[in-house]
Parts: sequence; structure tokens; C-alpha cells
Amino acid sequence: MRFVATDLAGVWLVEPVPITDPRGFFARTFCVREYAEMGLETEFVQHSLSRSERRGTLRGLHFQHPPHAEVKVVSCTSGAIWDVAVDLRPTSPSYGRWQAFDLRQENHAQLYIPKGVAHGFQTLSDGAEVSYLISEFHVPEAAAGIRYDDPTLAIPWPFEPMMMSERDLGWPSLALLEA
Repeated sequence: MRFVATDLAGVWLVEPVPITDPRGFFARTFCVREYAEMGLETEFVQHSLSRSERRGTLRGLHFQHPPHAEVKVVSCTSGAIWDVAVDLRPTSPSYGRWQAFDLRQENHAQLYIPKGVAHGFQTLSDGAEVSYLISEFHVPEAAAGIRYDDPTLAIPWPFEPMMMSERDLGWPSLALLEA
């Protein structure tokens, strides 16, 4: 695996290094030793999967409040997504900034998202499936989010959202979250 630093402190793009032969390829997608050498989380208590049927579906931007803050490792196992991370850690050098990543079935890339970073994505294809390794159990009362269209973030989503949950439409702006 190759760990590529991003513009957000502690957020890593994890790229597999495939070994190919006439049959196809083999690549590791997770290795406790390599993650530990990078100082990254190695214990994941949940592995979840989401499927979005329609291109343009938007999910997020989600996080959990401490002490239930979670590390996520996200990959797109079918189709393609435009994956967004937003740094919500006040002491981080990249606080209040966001970055987007093209995750798709073809590139097998993963995004390592540390605690205190919100996550969301928009599907670039029909039938997009997203896999998550998650370091903490889901605690409904700790679940939170920020608005996808927060004007201070000004995230240029690829499409006008075609489908979103009512809950995601109701999240506050970053400014209200800070207040």
C-alpha cells in the first residue's frame, strides 16, 4: 500500500499496489503493521456498506461527537463517488478546510479519515457501493453533521443533489456548530 498525504492534516489517500499476472491482480487493502508504522488506527469495530441507487445521491457530511469520535477508512467498491472530508478540529492546521477525492471501483483507492473530520460523498454513478471500516460503534446520540451547502465551505458538489435524507438536509452550518 502507498500512503499519500493530503491537504488535510491526518487524512491519507491509501492506494493499493497491485501485483498483476495474466489472471488479474492481487492487492492488500489493509495491513495492521503498515497502518501502525504510519501511526494510524488499526482497530476497527465495525465494517459497514452503503449502496446508493442513483447518480447524484449525496450523503453527509457526518461525524460523531467525542468521546465517540471515529476513524473511518472509506472505499468505493462499485461505481464511483466524489468523497469529501472536512476538518473540524479547532487545533488542526487545516481546520475549516475541505478536500475531495475521486474514489471508484477502478482505482481501488481508500480514504483514511481521522477523528474530528466530517465525511460525505456524492455518487458519480448509479449503483455506487461504499465500504467503511469504522473505529467506534455507532452511537445515535453522538451522531452529527454539517450542511453539505454550507456557504463558508463552498463545496462545489459535482451535481445538484438528486437525493438526500431529511436528516442530512437539516444539519447546521459550521458556524452554528462552532457557536
